Amino acid sequence: MILLPILLVCVAIAAGLYYYGLHQPKTLTEKDTVVLADFTNKTGDPVFDGTLRQGLSAQLEQSPFLSLISDERIAQTLTLMSQTKDARLTQELAQEICQRTASAATIEGSIATLGSQYVLGLKAMNCHTGELLAQEQVTANGKEQVLNALGDAAAKLRQKLGESLASVQKYEAPPEDVTTSSLEALQAYSLGSQAINVANDYIAAIPFFERATDLDPNFAMAYLRLGQSYQPQGELGRAAESTRKAYQLRERTSEKEKLTISSFYEYIVTGNLEAARSSYELWANTFPRDDEPQNSFWFIDAAFGEYEKSHAAALEAAKLNPGSANNIVSVVYSDQWLNQLDNAKAAAQDARARNLESPWIPLVLYNVDFLAHDAAGMEREAAGAMGKPGIEDQILFLESETAAYGGAFAKSQELTRRAADSALRAKEKETAAEYLAHSSLREALAGDMALAKQHAQAALAQANGKHVEAFSAIALGLSGDSASAERIAGDLGKRFAEDTIVRFDYLPMIHAAISLRNGNAAEAIQALATTAPYELGHTNSAFTFALYPIYLRGEAYLAAKQGAAAQAEFQKILDHSGVVGNQSIGAFAHLGLARAYALEGDIPKARAAYLHFLTLWKDADADVPILKEAKAEYSKMQ
Repeated sequence: MILLPILLVCVAIAAGLYYYGLHQPKTLTEKDTVVLADFTNKTGDPVFDGTLRQGLSAQLEQSPFLSLISDERIAQTLTLMSQTKDARLTQELAQEICQRTASAATIEGSIATLGSQYVLGLKAMNCHTGELLAQEQVTANGKEQVLNALGDAAAKLRQKLGESLASVQKYEAPPEDVTTSSLEALQAYSLGSQAINVANDYIAAIPFFERATDLDPNFAMAYLRLGQSYQPQGELGRAAESTRKAYQLRERTSEKEKLTISSFYEYIVTGNLEAARSSYELWANTFPRDDEPQNSFWFIDAAFGEYEKSHAAALEAAKLNPGSANNIVSVVYSDQWLNQLDNAKAAAQDARARNLESPWIPLVLYNVDFLAHDAAGMEREAAGAMGKPGIEDQILFLESETAAYGGAFAKSQELTRRAADSALRAKEKETAAEYLAHSSLREALAGDMALAKQHAQAALAQANGKHVEAFSAIALGLSGDSASAERIAGDLGKRFAEDTIVRFDYLPMIHAAISLRNGNAAEAIQALATTAPYELGHTNSAFTFALYPIYLRGEAYLAAKQGAAAQAEFQKILDHSGVVGNQSIGAFAHLGLARAYALEGDIPKARAAYLHFLTLWKDADADVPILKEAKAEYSKMQ
């Protein structure tokens, strides 16, 4: 008789557990995405506004399990909702964004005071049913303990949302080691992040990250983001300096922050692209839903001339973060390099139709329009980029490349001067010097050796970045200043000992230029042999310098009287028109091809190639040395 009550109790317990199992909140899966709302700040202290959301984001992003909808995609979705991009993410807005992005849940936070204490609450809600998935409440004994308490709450919430205890323990850095322990520094960091992710304005972000590092000199991620803000502007020296500081402080960061810092360090400081690729692969394998590694593969593959792989990485980045306009820019560039001009234009138009605007879209479309012979489109994109700091200088330099492509060197030099002046106004000293250095190389190839030397020396007096030194040294080598070119090569080799582009592109080109000028074609050919695996790649962040090793090799074969070999090199340039774009060597390649045919005795093809070059240069400045030479050579064939 005693067994019956026991049996009834067991049945009741089982029924209760069954009912609870049916009605308990479902946890998230690794395929789900989450929208992070702004905190409800009931303290009246503005230091918490935006800051706690940034802090919680950093805590949750430690998790390979959780995936937060990016701020870029949130900004894009807000515009589609007729809201401003920087609208405060209230509970209602976050819920609508969650539904529009097919996300699973929102995470909302609140902070209030209780005497001298601060009470923080976190709540995860299913945005489709309104069901409460998980919640946490913690108390901080004073303002300086708020971020630590937030970290503890975030770790507990992660487990309640379905992440395994093992994963939480493995990817949980102490709260004080994630971002910063300073609320004021985190607030500045948050504003810098907003400038990048919402406004796509890297220049505007710089002073915020600088303030964050001033307030907390041990804020590793602020140093990293400062470096990443300098890099798109071509300020590689300052980017490397900030990134070195981040790298030195990386041990007191989360696992994801370590990967982020180490990967960018290899890319921007050592320049070792193979090491950078390996680091980004580790990041991608650990956090497969992050788009940043894919965007880095896009650039690294382009540096190696592997444009199909680069295109695939760009598409993957856009798939992972469809709200990033810059990911679409990567796709458009990749289409251009593969000479898929219709696809490039379609991708850009689709981005604009979805309210995805990037300041770099006019730059890449200018190149696409050049390749499509769309002069009106080029003018339209150039006009749209004017007046934008950090962008205006780049479009002016692209226009200088177009002028040089057509032989209008006086116009090209004026546009280069304007580009350099614009860069200086945007506080981009290294970039301004790079423009002068690049111009000096164009002038050396065109035969104006005096001006080439003048511009190379002016560039070197202004900055010593690796692109500045490399372009200047090649120009000086071609124009006869071997001593200066050798000295610069020695400096580059010492300062950038691991840098892939310096070792396998720049140094061989400098030595080849010196040998060509000294009449030693065989030495030039030998020097350029090491560039072969990288010769099709882009070597600078603005994508305005590519295929130069191929061009110099073609010139070396001409000097060695090896017409067939020279022909193959120049044809290689013409076969990659999407890569060469509007660079002047695209026009020079036609002249090189004509000279190669002439060496081979194929006069009809030589005449046709000469005529093609002279047609391209029909409006060229009459006093350009290489034009005079071409006309004289062509006249002898009539």
